[in-house]
Amino acid sequence: MAVMNPTEPLWKRAAFVACAALSLVPVAVPALKHLASPIALGAGVAFALLIGNPWPAASAKHAKKLLQASVVGLGFGMSLSAVWKAGAEGIGYTVAGIALTLTLGVLLGRALKVEEQTSFLITAGTSICGGSAIAAVGPAIGARAESMTVSLATVFILNAVALFIFPPIGHALHLSQGQFGVWAAISIHDTSSVVGAAQAYGPEALERATVLKLARALWIVPIALAAGAWTARKAAAGSTAGKVAIPYFIGLFILAAAARTAFPAASGLFDTVKSVATTTLVLTLFLIGSGLTQQTLRTVGIRPLVQGVLLWLCTGGLTLFAIWSWVPA
Repeated sequence: MAVMNPTEPLWKRAAFVACAALSLVPVAVPALKHLASPIALGAGVAFALLIGNPWPAASAKHAKKLLQASVVGLGFGMSLSAVWKAGAEGIGYTVAGIALTLTLGVLLGRALKVEEQTSFLITAGTSICGGSAIAAVGPAIGARAESMTVSLATVFILNAVALFIFPPIGHALHLSQGQFGVWAAISIHDTSSVVGAAQAYGPEALERATVLKLARALWIVPIALAAGAWTARKAAAGSTAGKVAIPYFIGLFILAAAARTAFPAASGLFDTVKSVATTTLVLTLFLIGSGLTQQTLRTVGIRPLVQGVLLWLCTGGLTLFAIWSWVPA
């Protein structure tokens, strides 16, 4: 529960709560439902930049927990066979996308002369799971606080942009929901924006994107361990690797799908849980957006930002071409 900050005026705290509540209104309006995710994220960003988040630390903490709970809740809306099918069909694109992004990221970082740790963290965040990957890989390679801050800010900005621009691009190119789900899962950084963009595109896109994104997130563990081992070897000293954050909520997502498969008579209850999860996801996006501050924007240097943008454009464009060409509509 958020602790009241006595240094913040009451009106600002009340306005934050009111804005968070209003961000949920589009969920209940059929004509606006597909815009609920970008509206919530945009409202959070606007509030943070124009007024200022009165509870930045609490918002970040609760956003993470709400996101994980929402993803698990979405699992109750899918059968285990559907999860397996979506994962099996897209695993090749996931592996190829991660390998391509890691290679291009390292090469771009060297070409742009971006500081080594920052470059690798931006690459890891783009290739796997945004801020979660950076949070896991950073301690594993003994990253400095400055490198963590710059890479997190870079990925945060691009992740927010993705939620707004991916659905219109998908519609302009007439991507099917299945095609869009694969593209979003492979090309958008954080789980929040992957699920938000897919939710805006359609229910089939949401299911496929969620499964593939979680499969992509599992690569946090081997990449973080490998990066830590490589860093220790280069330093010719003891391992600098910290504890790797394992995304256990992915297992809970699978268990939720298994529960729906095992107890079909409770499908009505499971559908309600899924509906609640889509609503809490919208609130999560508002909280995430409220974390973008003017200080964050000032933190990102031009070279790391250029690396992040170029890497994202290259991998997103190439994966889009591959999906558009070979993934059935």
